[in-house]
Amino acid sequence: MAGFLLRLLPFWVREPLLIVVGAVFGVRILYLAALGDGGWMAAGIGLVFLVFTAVRVHSVVRALRARRDRRRTIAADAVAPAAAGTVTSAAVPPTAPAPAAQLPTTATREKEPNAWAQAFAAVAVFAALGAAVWLAPHLSPAEADSTPQAVSCPSAEDGELPGAYAKTPGAVTGAELCTALNRPDLARILGTPEETATSASGTSDTAPLTDGKVAQPEAEVRFDTYTVNVSATYNKLSIAQYVDLMKFGQETDVRTITVLGRPAVLASDHTMKIEIDLGSGASGGPVEQGPLARTLSVAFDAEDRGGYFDITVWSTSGALPDDGVLLDLAGKVLPTLPRS
Repeated sequence: MAGFLLRLLPFWVREPLLIVVGAVFGVRILYLAALGDGGWMAAGIGLVFLVFTAVRVHSVVRALRARRDRRRTIAADAVAPAAAGTVTSAAVPPTAPAPAAQLPTTATREKEPNAWAQAFAAVAVFAALGAAVWLAPHLSPAEADSTPQAVSCPSAEDGELPGAYAKTPGAVTGAELCTALNRPDLARILGTPEETATSASGTSDTAPLTDGKVAQPEAEVRFDTYTVNVSATYNKLSIAQYVDLMKFGQETDVRTITVLGRPAVLASDHTMKIEIDLGSGASGGPVEQGPLARTLSVAFDAEDRGGYFDITVWSTSGALPDDGVLLDLAGKVLPTLPRS
């Protein structure tokens, strides 16, 4: 089918087209062979394309020469009768002009298409196509249309907030925490600037074992490497009391510090792994110990009058970022929270 369509094209379009295609593919294949992709077989195919191109170039050159010689012959034939008429004109008596109806009409030669214009147009169009084929593998992933876009947080809370939020003036919501956490530079802060967040969520729940009386909103942003969770607990527990409770828990590597002029504590603990089987109707497996997580807890105020923010980072591989990452997150996320 392609060969039939090519035969329908004018000579001065078809031949430049074949020359451009053969040259682009031949040079491209030889370039890939030089890089080691395909070896000698690829080099041979590239040479075949270049030989084919050389044959087409030779055909175009011969056609151009024949066209030039034909024009010279036509010009010479037109000059010869004119010269003969000039020589014999003196011997021929003048005659009266013929009536207008009998005047001979000069045949107008049909204008031939401009071969150079056709060739130039064909070369320009298919050179652009060849350049696109050549540059396509070098386009960076960031320039491709399939580049993953950053996820966004829920626009608003679903349903009415629990009553604990109305009783806690200044309490932030899960949506506000998510907006503050889902920063454009979050992946860079985590040390994985090439990654894009896969999910972002925020919920406005209450703390467990408080009968719904203590507001505890949280937000979470997931990446391929790390998961970051930020929560706020509006209870009367101070950081100092929280550190004392850690002595009876399983937290490790506990370190008290000051963040943004407020008391804070760093600690490590394992997350919980829960498997839920939705296909077979079973309740799923037992609760298991998940990967190790690192948490930074920062008091709401410098006086440590109760309540704190938790910033937790973990990964499925068990690797954790440096504590400096958590401190950097706190310094950038917490000041952007309303009423914090």
